[in-house]
Amino acid sequence: MALRICKSVLRQCLRYPVISTLSAPLENASLRAGCSLLLPGLSGKTVFRFTPTCFITSEAFLDRLAKGKPAGTHDGPGHYPVSVPAHGAEQLSLLLKDPDQPANPKSLKVAVIGAPNAGKSTLTNQLLGRKLFAVSKKVHTTRSRALGVLTEDDTQIVLLDTPGLTTPSKVKRHHLESSLLLDPMDSLQEADMVVVLVDVSDKWTRSRLDFEVLKCLAHNPRVPAVLVLNKVDLLKNKTALLDITSALTEGMVNGQRLRVHSAVKPRPRQAPVRQPTPPPAPTQTQDTPPGGQARRALSGEELMELKKRHGWPHFKDVFMLSAVDGEDVETLKMYLVVAAKPGPWQYHSDVLTDQTPEDVCINTVREKLLEYLPQEVPYTMTLHIEQWTETEQGELDISVKLHVKKDSHMRMVIGQGGHMVAKMAREAGNDLSDVFMREVRLKISAKLKH
Repeated sequence: MALRICKSVLRQCLRYPVISTLSAPLENASLRAGCSLLLPGLSGKTVFRFTPTCFITSEAFLDRLAKGKPAGTHDGPGHYPVSVPAHGAEQLSLLLKDPDQPANPKSLKVAVIGAPNAGKSTLTNQLLGRKLFAVSKKVHTTRSRALGVLTEDDTQIVLLDTPGLTTPSKVKRHHLESSLLLDPMDSLQEADMVVVLVDVSDKWTRSRLDFEVLKCLAHNPRVPAVLVLNKVDLLKNKTALLDITSALTEGMVNGQRLRVHSAVKPRPRQAPVRQPTPPPAPTQTQDTPPGGQARRALSGEELMELKKRHGWPHFKDVFMLSAVDGEDVETLKMYLVVAAKPGPWQYHSDVLTDQTPEDVCINTVREKLLEYLPQEVPYTMTLHIEQWTETEQGELDISVKLHVKKDSHMRMVIGQGGHMVAKMAREAGNDLSDVFMREVRLKISAKLKH
């Protein structure tokens, strides 16, 4: 019954803010204005009421919501280049190649930010239609910013996949790269739009935006922001999405008041809701990037005010989706395509990413280390490529060396009879074959480094 209620609520209360600019109707999206839901047998009482709202989700999500179906992957339509070049010189040449501009080009640069392990790289991979960025259940899989390029018809979207936002103390404690601190903030400086990803399956963090996320948004208040509630397929109580949205938006979406409440159970007396105060306009006191957007320093008073906040009241729209489901992601991709503005492309349409082939290889191997080795073990290792050769048949022979600090870690990497290292090499090799579109024979070896 709860699923049927939520399904009906979401079906009736979804709206697409730019639907009128689409050349063809969206067949997989439910998009309507805010409303109230009445249930028979309850004397006309309103079970849920929210007015107004800017929820966006796909028909696929609503169908799974009702049927309890798990999310599945799907390769949506779009322009997907054949492969990433297998050699660094070829990739560099492609990146420097003049863009093949269409007659009326449009472009959009999107920064994807969020707390560690929110699903940023998974979402970026789905939008691109190819697995280019490492994905793991452990935090800090992405160690530095990389971009992916989605080219569709006359529109080019540059996706900035950023590391999970963290603090200086955690970077120092866990010996992490400084890029984990700088890259997300720098990405917002050059972005036309920011997508804030929140993992709604984590009950401890889903009702409050990460403080580092809030700082990024406050530093760049002029960049339009969109909230994406991710991993909704893992949320057992789907009606909680309404309360989560209300908390993360502070009851405001696109400049309008959002109200969500239940009329079945009596509501406790609440204190008056404080009207959110818009952040002050950015000043030019700090370094100004090429795009002209200045990064303003937050005062101590502003930082204290941010710490009291649970959400951000300036989101333009809210999406509910599962990043592992291609049909869900198609709705977000269409939204980004429509949001693109007239302007020249930055890259040739055959470009998929700015990563070098070696970077893709290293990150893919690191993904397997994070996936199969326990706790902090993968974070203590360094790795480099020893061999990268192409055979006459066009196959790639790659050898990667791991540097391990402890004997106990070495035993974990190798596994009984070499089973673990062979498994990681096989799976990483298969992933690289999909990226480079050719046979890849990958060898992983380990060396103890004192």
